[in-house]
Amino acid sequence: MGKEYIIKYNRSGCIGAGVCVAVNYEFWSMVETKDDKADIKKVHNPVILENGDQELEIDEADLPKNLEAAQGCPVNVIHIYEKDTGKKLV
Repeated sequence: MGKEYIIKYNRSGCIGAGVCVAVNYEFWSMVETKDDKADIKKVHNPVILENGDQELEIDEADLPKNLEAAQGCPVNVIHIYEKDTGKKLV
């Protein structure tokens, strides 16, 4: 089994630019929301925190496109960490 990663998405800071959806529509959506902010698609079962932020564990196969989504976010609200070390990748 490959490495595992955690996406931490600060949803309250999202401005609805949609870059995450444009580069990784398999994981990100603006269709399921009514406030013009992105969401991690429900099919992936993200953890929704009390403050509305979202977290999701992904494996190595899903890392490249999610890294691209995080790096493209103009307000830097998508962060990815190595699960075992806690090292922040973006």
